[in-house]
Amino acid sequence: MSDVPILSRVFLLRPRRVLDHLDQLRASGRHAAVPTPWQLSLGVLRMWVRLVTRPETIGTSAAAVRPTLRARVLAWRPLRFPFLVAERAIAPLDFSGLSSSTARIIKHLLGAHHDGTQALYDLEILASRPGALEELRAALAEIVERDTPRSRWLQDLTVFEGYHAHLLALVDDARAGRFDYDADDARDPDVSFSAYLAWCAAQPPTPAATLASLRAGALDLGDTRI
Repeated sequence: MSDVPILSRVFLLRPRRVLDHLDQLRASGRHAAVPTPWQLSLGVLRMWVRLVTRPETIGTSAAAVRPTLRARVLAWRPLRFPFLVAERAIAPLDFSGLSSSTARIIKHLLGAHHDGTQALYDLEILASRPGALEELRAALAEIVERDTPRSRWLQDLTVFEGYHAHLLALVDDARAGRFDYDADDARDPDVSFSAYLAWCAAQPPTPAATLASLRAGALDLGDTRI
């Protein structure tokens, strides 16, 4: 932990777990660039900027809302938030996803809506963890194939029609090694985990270098694509 800057220990929430997960990413050989803890901290700051300046990119969809009264009520995002917290479907302080356990990411995917291919970010993380995609698939099959109070609740909590069936198809593709982003999404750090890692790895490597970049007006934490 001595090689982790003090500020990174705050930004990364659980820095020891993050370091272990970064090691898993390197060992998987799936990603050309794996950032340092400090560069990942800048990625967390980038996510904060997204939350404040582009909240419409999170938890929304053009898809039809499920016809149930519960789903129509939960379509209002502020009302949905406490239920997502209670379900542990979101980790409000883990902006990169790398501080979360496999079980927490699975809860997140099952209970929090991801529009289009946005779920691929988390699926890329799970792909580096042995057995994680298979565990997620089993949980999804339970929701899609069985009509239970629990499956109906999770479908209403994710608000939009067909979410879990769509996610199941993405998981099957991911298990086969396919992460089918379109050309723009593949380069978008908001959507692609690989693009997020590459964006982080391209940032200043140390706090001192970051301060120099900030003074030079060269630090961009906005929606820049790589």
